[in-house]
Amino acid sequence: MSKILLIEDDPSFGPMLKDFLELHDFEAELAVNGDEGLSKFADGPWDLCILDVMMPKRDGFSTATEIRKSKPNQPLIFLTAKSMKEDVLEGFRIGADDYLTKPFDTEVLLYKIKAILQRQPGHSKSEGDKHQIGEFKFDPRLRILSHNGQDQKLSPKESQLLDLLARHKNDLLPRSVALVKIWKDENYFTGRSMDVYVAKLRKYLSADPSIEIENVHGEGFILNIK
Repeated sequence: MSKILLIEDDPSFGPMLKDFLELHDFEAELAVNGDEGLSKFADGPWDLCILDVMMPKRDGFSTATEIRKSKPNQPLIFLTAKSMKEDVLEGFRIGADDYLTKPFDTEVLLYKIKAILQRQPGHSKSEGDKHQIGEFKFDPRLRILSHNGQDQKLSPKESQLLDLLARHKNDLLPRSVALVKIWKDENYFTGRSMDVYVAKLRKYLSADPSIEIENVHGEGFILNIK
């Protein structure tokens, strides 16, 4: 049973969301502010933390920053009533795995939780691990993409992008996540730059027809392995 720490100050929504998670076979613990959240986080480990952004005493961003200091790879989802681009980017800069704006469909949250948990070590590849991509072997640390005994040395950004796609294999890699993690910003120019790198990766992987990098318009990319 996966353990989820829910840090949410809304006295109605917090308990309701906790009950929803437990109904779907998660072990959920509720904290009503950032300070209590950090205290309960220390009692972990936790498979996932879900944090509201706007909270008394300590907001979700500062709470997540402290969490990441003690556990750099802790999976995080932010919940917020805000929808401003700057808030979304700040969440991803801290290292959010995903972001939901209230009100949201709880079934969407459930899908996102399952997708994130499946990408954790023990379920799939973590950052820096070697990948098998169809007929290709990819070593992110050495930036080497190998196929039939031939090695292709990737540029740093090509390697980072392919590593992210491979860790989200057969699942959506949001554009915002890739842009903030690799380019440290999301704007028209970085978006165009990423599109160029995706085109390069498609060319490198074209020798295997079972591999497709699908463009989900306005959302991101999926590395499909047929």
